[in-house]
Amino acid sequence: MTLLLLFAAGLVLLLLGAELLVRGASRLALALGLTPIVVGLTVVAIGTSTPELAVSIGGAISGSPDLALGNVVGSNIANVLLILGVVALITPLVVHRQLVWLDVPLMIAASLAVFAMAWDGRIARWEGALLVLAAIAYIVFLIRMARRHPEQVPEDPGLSGALPAPANAGPFRQIVLIAVGLAMLVGGARLLVDAATQMATAMGLSDLVIGLTVVAVGTSLPEIATSILSAVRGQRDLAVGNIVGSNIFNLLLVLGATATVADGGVPVSDSALRFDLPVMTAVAVACLPIFFNGHCIARWEGALFLGYYVAYTAWLLMSHAQHEALADFRLVMLWVVVPLTVVTLAVVTWRNLRAHRRNAMGPAE
Repeated sequence: MTLLLLFAAGLVLLLLGAELLVRGASRLALALGLTPIVVGLTVVAIGTSTPELAVSIGGAISGSPDLALGNVVGSNIANVLLILGVVALITPLVVHRQLVWLDVPLMIAASLAVFAMAWDGRIARWEGALLVLAAIAYIVFLIRMARRHPEQVPEDPGLSGALPAPANAGPFRQIVLIAVGLAMLVGGARLLVDAATQMATAMGLSDLVIGLTVVAVGTSLPEIATSILSAVRGQRDLAVGNIVGSNIFNLLLVLGATATVADGGVPVSDSALRFDLPVMTAVAVACLPIFFNGHCIARWEGALFLGYYVAYTAWLLMSHAQHEALADFRLVMLWVVVPLTVVTLAVVTWRNLRAHRRNAMGPAE
């Protein structure tokens, strides 16, 4: 019970700290003359990834590198399969054209790059530095694109009436908010990492499993709240953009910074290399045909995402417990569910391409 209370306290501190950090940094940026769209693409987008950043760095420094890696990989899987699955079941989601042609391919490229870096069993410090540089380049590109073509970039939901800067709110007040938010993030991350590590030991679970499940979902709560709020407000394209942007920053900034500051980089276990990283990469790749189909995520596709997340979580728990049904579960997933999914997506994509071609050709003479 004590561990659960510490875990909950750490999670609350993380979420409140991220909220204060985003509000303070956003209002300070607006006060300094940056446009809302630029702030949304940078400060708010990074802000939703600060819980993962705090927990991953805290885990690496405290000697729990599996927790750090599992947090990033698990968050990316949960963001797509769990969050988009649930939100798409609530309402069909609109996919902005920029996501299909820029952000999703970048998410796939980042996933493949991390997978390749982890192939030798470790993400080295210099590889982490490359990921951080890529994150900086991505931020600079977004800012330049927003300034040149503001009409092509949707406004971030975090600034849709949520962050009005009061007229009497000076920079000092925002700096205090940022400082308090950072302090809460650091303290919350320490509590959560320590509690999660002790819980894993007490229940006989590995740090990797705890990071992939409980910690990953917990640190994804800002994305959950933002996506559901966007969908309820009718800003359905923003719900998808928030998830994709968060996944990119998780891989480039969070994992990159963690590998850079951790002594000797981030080690990658055999189980993560054989299963979790391939699943994360496959989920990223699967987004492209689903998002491309009419630039919309239908309810049945959301149900497909959610079903896969349930199956993934069941696999993790069964694999850890070495359940007797694990072999049958593996066969069903490998030879029935995955092929049916691939065939379904291929047929839907083919029909969509044919419809696009007919529309482009116009009515027959």
